[in-house]
Amino acid sequence: MSEIILTIEGVDPVALYGQKNVKLNLLRQAFADITITSRGNSIKLTGDKKRTQEAKGKIETLVKVLRDHNELTIQTVEDILNGGVPYEHKLPSRQDNTTLLHGRNGKPIKAKTRNQKKLIDASESNDVVFALGPAGTGKTYTAVALAIRALKNRLVKKIILTRPAVEAGENLGFLPGDLKDKVDPYLRPLYDALDDMLPVEKLNYFMTNRIIEIAPLAFMRGRTLDNAFIILDEAQNSTSMQIKMFLTRLGPSAKCIITGDLSQVDLPYKQKSGLRRALDILQDIHGIGIIRLTAEDVVRHRLVKDIIIAYDKSDEENRIRLEEKKEKRKNQSGETGPAQS
Repeated sequence: MSEIILTIEGVDPVALYGQKNVKLNLLRQAFADITITSRGNSIKLTGDKKRTQEAKGKIETLVKVLRDHNELTIQTVEDILNGGVPYEHKLPSRQDNTTLLHGRNGKPIKAKTRNQKKLIDASESNDVVFALGPAGTGKTYTAVALAIRALKNRLVKKIILTRPAVEAGENLGFLPGDLKDKVDPYLRPLYDALDDMLPVEKLNYFMTNRIIEIAPLAFMRGRTLDNAFIILDEAQNSTSMQIKMFLTRLGPSAKCIITGDLSQVDLPYKQKSGLRRALDILQDIHGIGIIRLTAEDVVRHRLVKDIIIAYDKSDEENRIRLEEKKEKRKNQSGETGPAQS
């Protein structure tokens, strides 16, 4: 039997324990085999020595996150208690965690992971940046925040947000309404990000006066995009010609972020993604940055990371099986080839 008494310093115990002890109760559920009691800024752990030491480590991590980042969400507590990547490794340090802007209701919008911080840094030092990674890693959200910051700081005169209107299992022609009604569902994630960052009145003003434009990728043809921050979202669903067309629209004072997830290509069967070819061709050009986000950057529900990892594992197993089948057929073909005279 072991007893440990921790003194909580440098943080508000209420912020650590949560309203009505909701966060403390999560800790108690995770360590149901030991007794955890709190009084003011003291926490007492009683039980098996190994388990009390484990609980002590978790509490110290929670305190460090709260102290370093001034917030401790229930999702963060669950992530730490479920044995995910320690939060201090996932977040940039406080001095690097600069707020990009304040969204609606004053919410600070800033990098939540190291790779998101790398995306911000890459955008500041490159005119074209490719941001690659699975769903939920904040690629689009961070890119939109960077664009709005640039507009507010008068570094650009407009923002252009575009996506290829590719049917992900649906048929565009059978959707109701005019062309705008048909393509708006494909552009909805861009609207959602803007809604989160700008007051309704200001967003409507920007949209009405074409300071912010949202349009399908096909509408970019023939234009020269200058003094603008341009985001091409879901670029994995662009053909090679479309991406070339898009990149050659950039004017001398334009900045651009291209986001994509090569594991979710919705192009018609046998049509190759232009994003993959663009990465191969452009990776060594000065002024073009490439940032790769991973499942560890997922900022949605904690299960999203596990889902992505499971799919990646399955995809890799399928790839290995296909290669083994090809090799087997190749060997069999060699064995049964025409006899030599």
